[in-house]
Amino acid sequence: MFQTCIYCHKPLGANESIEEFPVGRRLAFDGAKGRLWVVCRSCERWNLSPLDTRWEAIEACERAFSATRMRVSTDNIGLARLGEGLELVRVGAPQRPEFAAWRYGDQFGRRRRRAILIGGGIAAGIGTVLVAGAAAGIGIGSFGGLWGNIPNMINAARKVKLRGEDGRVITVRGTQFMQARFQGATAVDEAELTIKMRRKEILTFRGEEAFRHAGRLLPAINVSGGGKRAVQDAVRALDQERGSDAYLARFLRVRGPVDRKGRPKPLSALPVADRLALEMALHEEAERRAIEGELSILEAAWQEAEEIAQIADDLLVPASVDEQIAALKRGDPDAR
Repeated sequence: MFQTCIYCHKPLGANESIEEFPVGRRLAFDGAKGRLWVVCRSCERWNLSPLDTRWEAIEACERAFSATRMRVSTDNIGLARLGEGLELVRVGAPQRPEFAAWRYGDQFGRRRRRAILIGGGIAAGIGTVLVAGAAAGIGIGSFGGLWGNIPNMINAARKVKLRGEDGRVITVRGTQFMQARFQGATAVDEAELTIKMRRKEILTFRGEEAFRHAGRLLPAINVSGGGKRAVQDAVRALDQERGSDAYLARFLRVRGPVDRKGRPKPLSALPVADRLALEMALHEEAERRAIEGELSILEAAWQEAEEIAQIADDLLVPASVDEQIAALKRGDPDAR
């Protein structure tokens, strides 16, 4: 049984309440459609289960949900917490905005809070360095380059691991995936993802592989998440197209804003709501394909997550950045 999040590769945890499915600390289930998700408590993304035992697990979740008194419910979605701390989300027949609020609100909101905390921590750290430097008689201008390079330092330290069709694991750093372009032509199957690597090397992925890797990169590009209004705008954009597949087809056909050379601008240059809508659409499209019978793709994704769990993408500031700031506080000249 899989133990690792497909998306962030962090451990999903365990529970003792659902004997048929002892993985996860929050489970979401839809008895009518036969769907069971493990909600990752690190990134808040919903991992669809491809396991053959999911029907028995869904029935066990339904019994446990009905038996507890600690419930918060609407007509379509309910939340219950069991005695050992396991949370159950029961999905009925919600409209897209309601379902999206439950499914995406937590993850985008958590990213936003993390980004604010990280930004505040870095600002405080730099402020300490400036005060210490002033006390030591060092001019503030000496630290100007440090302040300007903080975003580049963070991006350079972040990374995403992609597995190519040949099995090779490719490390894409923030300074590279922030320039990724996702484009298409007249058909969704002609989708193309390009990433400019070092030494002018350009990685190009097409079709199914482009969709898969774009879905892996978007959470890292959307590391700052989004506020309530941005999430609502993203949901509204999907709703206007009546589904993720239509939204993706339109996105690839229209291509969006272009640069001076007529190329689509990088994904990171899109408005926040558009990036969030694209992430939602790619996520839902991957699930749709799995539900329609391509469960082998989903199972392969779980196995891949298990294999590269130790080299997952960092959504927070990596330790190397903290170490460099600490060295600057100590006045280490080699840290500049």
